[in-house]
Amino acid sequence: MAKVPRPPRSKPLLTDESGQLQSRRVRKRNPAQPALPFDPMPDRVEPALALLKQRPPAEGYAWEVKWDGYRIHVHVEAGRIRVLTRGGYDWSHRFPAIVDTAKELGPASMILDGEACMFDDQGRSDFNLLQSSLGADGRRSGNLVSPAIMMTFDLLYFDGHDLRGLEYHARRHLLEDLLQGKEGAIRLSEEIDADPVDLLDHACRLGLEGIVGKKRDSVYRSGKTGDWIKCKCVQSEAFLIVGYEPSVGSFGGFRSLQLAAYRGDDLRYVGSVGTGFKERASLALRTSMDKLPWKRKQPPVPYSGKRKVIWIQPTLIAAIEYSAWTSDNKLRHPSYKGLREVQDNAEVYRLGENEGT
Repeated sequence: MAKVPRPPRSKPLLTDESGQLQSRRVRKRNPAQPALPFDPMPDRVEPALALLKQRPPAEGYAWEVKWDGYRIHVHVEAGRIRVLTRGGYDWSHRFPAIVDTAKELGPASMILDGEACMFDDQGRSDFNLLQSSLGADGRRSGNLVSPAIMMTFDLLYFDGHDLRGLEYHARRHLLEDLLQGKEGAIRLSEEIDADPVDLLDHACRLGLEGIVGKKRDSVYRSGKTGDWIKCKCVQSEAFLIVGYEPSVGSFGGFRSLQLAAYRGDDLRYVGSVGTGFKERASLALRTSMDKLPWKRKQPPVPYSGKRKVIWIQPTLIAAIEYSAWTSDNKLRHPSYKGLREVQDNAEVYRLGENEGT
Protein backbone atom coordinates (compact mmCIF):
# COMPACT_ATOMS: atom_id res chain seq x y z
CA MET A 1 0.00 0.00 0.00
CA ALA A 2 1.47 3.34 -1.08
CA LYS A 3 2.09 5.97 1.61
CA VAL A 4 -0.08 9.04 1.50
CA PRO A 5 2.24 12.07 1.05
CA ARG A 6 2.35 14.45 4.05
CA PRO A 7 1.21 18.02 3.48
CA PRO A 8 4.05 20.57 3.44
CA ARG A 9 4.85 22.05 6.87
CA SER A 10 5.04 25.54 5.40
CA LYS A 11 3.72 27.30 2.36
CA PRO A 12 5.95 27.39 -0.69
CA LEU A 13 8.08 30.50 -1.06
CA LEU A 14 6.55 31.18 -4.45
CA THR A 15 3.02 30.71 -5.67
CA ASP A 16 4.44 29.32 -8.86
CA GLU A 17 6.70 26.56 -7.59
CA SER A 18 8.39 26.40 -10.96
CA GLY A 19 9.30 30.09 -10.90
CA GLN A 20 12.77 31.43 -10.19
CA LEU A 21 13.58 32.06 -6.52
CA GLN A 22 14.32 35.74 -5.79
CA SER A 23 15.26 37.56 -2.62
CA ARG A 24 13.66 40.77 -1.41
CA ARG A 25 15.40 43.97 -2.48
CA VAL A 26 17.84 45.19 0.20
CA ARG A 27 17.41 48.80 1.30
CA LYS A 28 20.47 50.99 1.62
CA ARG A 29 21.64 51.70 5.18
CA ASN A 30 21.07 55.21 6.49
CA PRO A 31 24.61 56.53 7.15
CA ALA A 32 23.30 58.89 9.83
CA GLN A 33 22.35 55.87 11.94
CA PRO A 34 25.22 53.44 11.39
CA ALA A 35 24.26 51.10 14.21
CA LEU A 36 20.57 50.48 13.55
CA PRO A 37 18.65 48.82 15.07
CA PHE A 38 20.55 49.89 18.18
CA ASP A 39 20.08 53.08 20.23
CA PRO A 40 19.50 56.33 18.29
CA MET A 41 21.96 59.10 19.13
CA PRO A 42 20.49 61.73 21.48
CA ASP A 43 20.31 65.17 19.89
CA ARG A 44 21.51 66.67 23.17
CA VAL A 45 22.38 65.44 26.67
CA GLU A 46 22.13 67.59 29.78
CA PRO A 47 25.53 67.23 31.47
CA ALA A 48 26.20 65.59 34.82
CA LEU A 49 27.40 68.26 37.27
CA ALA A 50 29.76 67.99 40.24
CA LEU A 51 28.50 68.78 43.74
CA LEU A 52 30.84 70.94 45.83
CA LYS A 53 32.41 69.25 48.87
CA GLN A 54 34.88 70.72 51.33
CA ARG A 55 36.84 67.49 51.81
CA PRO A 56 36.96 64.42 49.54
CA PRO A 57 35.49 61.04 50.58
CA ALA A 58 38.07 58.32 51.16
CA GLU A 59 36.64 55.52 48.97
CA GLY A 60 34.47 54.68 45.98
CA TYR A 61 35.53 57.52 43.66
CA ALA A 62 37.89 57.92 40.73
CA TRP A 63 39.82 61.21 40.85
CA GLU A 64 41.18 63.62 38.26
CA VAL A 65 42.17 67.28 37.92
CA LYS A 66 39.40 69.90 37.82
CA TRP A 67 39.76 71.85 34.57
CA ASP A 68 38.91 75.55 34.36
CA GLY A 69 37.15 76.19 31.05
CA TYR A 70 33.88 75.70 29.17
CA ARG A 71 31.94 72.45 29.55
CA ILE A 72 31.23 70.95 26.12
CA HIS A 73 29.80 67.81 24.51
CA VAL A 74 31.23 66.80 21.14
CA HIS A 75 28.76 64.92 18.90
CA VAL A 76 30.42 62.93 16.12
CA GLU A 77 28.03 61.69 13.42
CA ALA A 78 28.39 60.73 9.78
CA GLY A 79 29.52 63.88 8.00
CA ARG A 80 28.66 66.11 10.95
CA ILE A 81 30.53 67.35 14.03
CA ARG A 82 28.86 69.46 16.71
CA VAL A 83 30.48 71.09 19.76
CA LEU A 84 27.61 71.85 22.15
CA THR A 85 27.81 74.12 25.20
CA ARG A 86 25.83 73.56 28.39
CA GLY A 87 23.15 75.84 26.95
CA GLY A 88 22.82 73.69 23.82
CA TYR A 89 24.52 76.16 21.47
CA ASP A 90 26.73 74.80 18.69
CA TRP A 91 30.21 76.31 19.02
CA SER A 92 31.83 74.20 16.31
CA HIS A 93 32.89 77.38 14.50
CA ARG A 94 34.66 78.65 17.62
CA PHE A 95 36.68 75.47 18.30
CA PRO A 96 37.97 74.35 14.88
CA ALA A 97 40.94 72.41 16.32
CA ILE A 98 38.56 70.25 18.37
CA VAL A 99 36.37 69.67 15.30
CA ASP A 100 39.34 68.64 13.17
CA THR A 101 40.52 66.12 15.77
CA ALA A 102 36.98 64.76 16.20
CA LYS A 103 36.87 63.96 12.47
CA GLU A 104 39.89 61.71 12.90
CA LEU A 105 38.15 59.68 15.62
CA GLY A 106 35.44 58.40 13.22
CA PRO A 107 33.78 56.78 11.42
CA ALA A 108 32.00 55.56 14.56
CA SER A 109 29.32 57.85 16.00
CA MET A 110 29.98 59.10 19.54
CA ILE A 111 29.30 61.74 22.20
CA LEU A 112 32.31 62.92 24.21
CA ASP A 113 31.97 64.83 27.49
CA GLY A 114 34.72 67.21 28.57
CA GLU A 115 36.03 70.74 29.08
CA ALA A 116 37.40 73.17 26.49
CA CYS A 117 40.57 74.66 27.98
CA MET A 118 43.56 76.90 27.37
CA PHE A 119 46.78 76.44 29.33
CA ASP A 120 49.40 78.78 30.76
CA ASP A 121 53.16 78.28 30.43
CA GLN A 122 53.12 76.00 33.48
CA GLY A 123 50.47 73.69 32.06
CA ARG A 124 47.57 74.92 34.20
CA SER A 125 44.15 75.52 32.65
CA ASP A 126 43.43 79.25 32.61
CA PHE A 127 39.90 80.60 32.16
CA ASN A 128 41.18 84.10 31.35
CA LEU A 129 43.29 82.76 28.47
CA LEU A 130 40.25 80.94 27.11
CA GLN A 131 38.16 84.11 27.30
CA SER A 132 40.88 86.12 25.56
CA SER A 133 41.13 83.56 22.77
CA LEU A 134 37.42 84.06 22.08
CA GLY A 135 37.61 87.85 22.10
CA ALA A 136 37.83 90.58 24.70
CA ASP A 137 36.39 88.91 27.79
CA GLY A 138 34.39 86.59 25.57
CA ARG A 139 31.82 89.21 24.60
CA ARG A 140 32.64 89.71 20.91
CA SER A 141 31.14 87.27 18.46
CA GLY A 142 31.59 86.67 14.76
CA ASN A 143 34.49 84.79 13.23
CA LEU A 144 36.63 84.63 16.39
CA VAL A 145 38.00 81.15 16.97
CA SER A 146 39.98 79.57 19.79
CA PRO A 147 42.85 77.07 19.65
CA ALA A 148 41.44 75.48 22.82
CA ILE A 149 41.75 71.75 23.39
CA MET A 150 39.21 69.42 24.96
CA MET A 151 40.10 67.55 28.13
CA THR A 152 37.79 64.54 27.81
CA PHE A 153 36.50 62.65 30.83
CA ASP A 154 33.46 60.63 29.71
CA LEU A 155 31.97 58.76 26.76
CA LEU A 156 28.15 58.90 26.62
CA TYR A 157 27.41 57.25 23.27
CA PHE A 158 29.48 55.08 20.95
CA ASP A 159 28.79 53.33 17.65
CA GLY A 160 25.04 53.05 18.09
CA HIS A 161 25.07 52.29 21.81
CA ASP A 162 23.84 54.69 24.50
CA LEU A 163 26.37 54.22 27.30
CA ARG A 164 24.69 56.34 29.96
CA GLY A 165 23.26 53.24 31.62
CA LEU A 166 26.72 51.69 32.04
CA GLU A 167 28.72 52.14 35.22
CA TYR A 168 31.34 54.87 35.11
CA HIS A 169 34.32 52.51 35.27
CA ALA A 170 33.04 50.71 32.15
CA ARG A 171 32.51 53.98 30.24
CA ARG A 172 35.96 55.09 31.31
CA HIS A 173 37.54 51.88 30.01
CA LEU A 174 35.92 52.43 26.59
CA LEU A 175 37.04 56.08 26.54
CA GLU A 176 40.64 55.15 27.31
CA ASP A 177 40.64 52.59 24.48
CA LEU A 178 39.17 55.19 22.08
CA LEU A 179 41.75 57.90 22.85
CA GLN A 180 44.79 55.70 23.41
CA GLY A 181 47.68 56.89 21.25
CA LYS A 182 45.59 59.74 19.78
CA GLU A 183 47.07 63.22 19.44
CA GLY A 184 45.51 66.58 18.69
CA ALA A 185 42.97 68.83 20.35
CA ILE A 186 40.98 66.05 22.08
CA ARG A 187 42.90 64.58 25.00
CA LEU A 188 42.15 62.20 27.83
CA SER A 189 41.71 63.67 31.31
CA GLU A 190 43.86 61.21 33.24
CA GLU A 191 42.67 59.41 36.36
CA ILE A 192 45.11 59.80 39.26
CA ASP A 193 45.51 56.86 41.62
CA ALA A 194 46.30 58.57 44.92
CA ASP A 195 44.78 59.36 48.28
CA PRO A 196 42.28 62.16 47.48
CA VAL A 197 43.26 64.27 50.51
CA ASP A 198 46.93 64.19 49.48
CA LEU A 199 45.90 64.76 45.86
CA LEU A 200 43.90 67.87 46.75
CA ASP A 201 46.77 69.29 48.80
CA HIS A 202 49.19 68.65 45.94
CA ALA A 203 46.81 70.25 43.40
CA CYS A 204 46.56 73.37 45.57
CA ARG A 205 50.35 73.64 45.90
CA LEU A 206 50.62 73.51 42.10
CA GLY A 207 48.09 76.32 41.72
CA LEU A 208 45.37 74.12 40.19
CA GLU A 209 41.66 74.78 40.71
CA GLY A 210 40.98 71.50 42.50
CA ILE A 211 39.98 67.88 41.87
CA VAL A 212 36.86 66.03 40.70
CA GLY A 213 35.69 62.61 41.90
CA LYS A 214 33.22 60.24 40.20
CA LYS A 215 31.57 57.19 41.72
CA ARG A 216 33.01 54.18 39.95
CA ASP A 217 29.70 52.27 39.98
CA SER A 218 27.43 55.20 39.00
CA VAL A 219 25.48 55.54 35.75
CA TYR A 220 25.44 58.88 33.91
CA ARG A 221 22.75 61.13 35.38
CA SER A 222 22.23 64.77 34.39
CA GLY A 223 22.45 67.53 36.98
CA LYS A 224 23.87 67.52 40.51
CA THR A 225 23.13 64.06 41.89
CA GLY A 226 26.17 63.55 44.12
CA ASP A 227 27.60 60.90 41.78
CA TRP A 228 30.18 63.51 40.77
CA ILE A 229 31.78 65.78 43.37
CA LYS A 230 34.38 68.56 43.27
CA CYS A 231 36.82 69.85 45.86
CA LYS A 232 38.33 73.27 45.18
CA CYS A 233 41.54 74.96 46.24
CA VAL A 234 40.05 78.39 45.58
CA GLN A 235 36.31 78.88 45.44
CA SER A 236 35.04 79.97 42.01
CA GLU A 237 31.40 80.48 41.10
CA ALA A 238 29.15 82.51 38.79
CA PHE A 239 27.22 85.57 40.02
CA LEU A 240 24.92 88.10 38.38
CA ILE A 241 26.18 91.66 37.95
CA VAL A 242 23.44 93.96 39.26
CA GLY A 243 25.33 97.27 39.28
CA TYR A 244 28.65 99.08 39.28
CA GLU A 245 30.31 101.84 41.25
CA PRO A 246 31.46 104.55 38.78
CA SER A 247 34.98 105.97 38.83
CA VAL A 248 36.62 108.36 36.37
CA GLY A 249 40.12 107.18 37.23
CA SER A 250 39.67 103.45 36.59
CA PHE A 251 39.77 101.33 33.44
CA GLY A 252 36.26 101.12 32.04
CA GLY A 253 35.05 103.91 34.29
CA PHE A 254 34.01 101.75 37.24
CA ARG A 255 35.58 101.03 40.63
CA SER A 256 33.73 97.81 41.48
CA LEU A 257 30.89 95.51 40.44
CA GLN A 258 27.89 94.74 42.63
CA LEU A 259 27.03 91.03 42.65
CA ALA A 260 23.97 88.91 43.41
CA ALA A 261 23.10 85.23 43.88
CA TYR A 262 19.79 83.41 44.03
CA ARG A 263 17.95 82.40 47.16
CA GLY A 264 15.00 80.46 45.87
CA ASP A 265 13.54 82.55 43.04
CA ASP A 266 14.78 85.88 44.46
CA LEU A 267 18.10 87.67 44.07
CA ARG A 268 20.24 88.50 47.11
CA TYR A 269 23.16 90.93 47.26
CA VAL A 270 26.44 89.11 48.02
CA GLY A 271 28.91 92.01 47.95
CA SER A 272 31.15 93.76 45.44
CA VAL A 273 34.32 92.89 43.55
CA GLY A 274 36.99 95.49 42.77
CA THR A 275 40.07 93.42 41.88
CA GLY A 276 41.13 91.19 39.01
CA PHE A 277 40.32 93.65 36.22
CA LYS A 278 42.70 94.20 33.32
CA GLU A 279 42.46 97.18 30.99
CA ARG A 280 41.11 95.35 27.95
CA ALA A 281 38.63 93.28 29.95
CA SER A 282 37.43 96.36 31.85
CA LEU A 283 36.76 98.32 28.67
CA ALA A 284 34.91 95.39 27.11
CA LEU A 285 32.87 94.87 30.27
CA ARG A 286 31.84 98.54 30.40
CA THR A 287 30.79 98.32 26.75
CA SER A 288 28.65 95.28 27.57
CA MET A 289 27.02 97.05 30.52
CA ASP A 290 26.30 100.16 28.44
CA LYS A 291 24.51 98.01 25.84
CA LEU A 292 21.96 96.72 28.34
CA PRO A 293 18.42 97.85 27.45
CA TRP A 294 17.86 99.82 30.61
CA LYS A 295 19.31 101.06 33.87
CA ARG A 296 17.27 101.51 37.03
CA LYS A 297 17.17 103.93 39.95
CA GLN A 298 16.18 101.27 42.46
CA PRO A 299 18.43 98.25 43.09
CA PRO A 300 17.16 94.85 41.85
CA VAL A 301 18.25 93.38 45.21
CA PRO A 302 17.77 94.44 48.83
CA TYR A 303 20.65 96.87 49.46
CA SER A 304 21.50 98.99 52.50
CA GLY A 305 24.98 100.20 51.50
CA LYS A 306 26.04 103.83 51.11
CA ARG A 307 27.99 103.54 47.85
CA LYS A 308 26.94 105.46 44.77
CA VAL A 309 25.88 102.62 42.46
CA ILE A 310 24.56 102.56 38.91
CA TRP A 311 22.08 99.69 38.99
CA ILE A 312 21.67 97.64 35.80
CA GLN A 313 19.53 94.85 34.47
CA PRO A 314 20.73 91.56 36.08
CA THR A 315 21.75 89.88 32.81
CA LEU A 316 25.55 89.65 32.73
CA ILE A 317 27.12 86.72 34.60
CA ALA A 318 30.60 87.10 36.12
CA ALA A 319 33.02 84.33 37.09
CA ILE A 320 34.35 85.22 40.55
CA GLU A 321 37.10 83.68 42.68
CA TYR A 322 36.83 84.13 46.46
CA SER A 323 38.32 82.71 49.63
CA ALA A 324 35.20 82.12 51.76
CA TRP A 325 31.80 83.43 52.84
CA THR A 326 31.16 85.84 55.70
CA SER A 327 28.54 85.08 58.34
CA ASP A 328 26.03 87.37 56.57
CA ASN A 329 26.49 85.67 53.15
CA LYS A 330 28.94 88.12 51.57
CA LEU A 331 31.94 87.11 49.47
CA ARG A 332 35.31 87.31 51.19
CA HIS A 333 38.30 88.47 49.08
CA PRO A 334 36.55 88.21 45.69
CA SER A 335 38.44 88.60 42.42
CA TYR A 336 37.00 89.01 38.92
CA LYS A 337 37.92 86.26 36.40
CA GLY A 338 35.75 87.12 33.41
CA LEU A 339 32.25 87.06 31.96
CA ARG A 340 30.42 83.83 31.34
CA GLU A 341 28.58 83.75 28.05
CA VAL A 342 24.86 83.03 27.76
CA GLN A 343 25.65 80.10 25.48
CA ASP A 344 27.80 78.56 28.22
CA ASN A 345 24.67 78.41 30.41
CA ALA A 346 26.70 79.20 33.52
CA GLU A 347 24.83 78.31 36.68
CA VAL A 348 24.35 81.35 38.92
CA TYR A 349 25.21 80.55 42.53
CA ARG A 350 22.31 79.62 44.82
CA LEU A 351 22.56 80.45 48.50
CA GLY A 352 21.63 77.57 50.77
CA GLU A 353 22.04 74.93 48.06
CA ASN A 354 25.86 74.78 48.13
CA GLU A 355 28.12 73.73 50.96
CA GLY A 356 30.22 76.40 52.56
CA THR A 357 27.61 79.18 52.46
